[in-house]
Amino acid sequence: MRQQIAIITLGIKEIDRSKKFYSEGFGWSPIHKGNTTIMYKMNGFILSTWLLDELDTDMKRINKTKRASFSLAFAVQEEAHVAFFMERLVSAGGRLLRNADSPEHGGLRGYVADPDGHAWEILFHNEWKFNSEGYVYHTYLSLD
Repeated sequence: MRQQIAIITLGIKEIDRSKKFYSEGFGWSPIHKGNTTIMYKMNGFILSTWLLDELDTDMKRINKTKRASFSLAFAVQEEAHVAFFMERLVSAGGRLLRNADSPEHGGLRGYVADPDGHAWEILFHNEWKFNSEGYVYHTYLSLD
């Protein structure tokens, strides 16, 4: 079976506030904007934002108080871009979670939450490789 993710959907509280974060912060253009959802074409999948109450109703989620903890990551090709994107995301309505620092495995990373609290790791590692379109295709990690 093929390993793939087709769509990642994030529950949001306000369409316009979320659109500002993703459009002004990351510079992404929506491929669809409806009354309850906005979708962005990514490298091989769709990132969708959907009004939280609508998403919970669609999933038939009963216990809305307990959420799983996770983060999404945005890799950059230059170390200076970590601070650039973190500042830009905060200016677009995000909230700083962790200042950029260097983890023991190398590189540089920090965390910013979108207006709905979804954590985004902004990261650089000099051993990561990018293709001509700017997508990560190889990391220093051995997956064998």
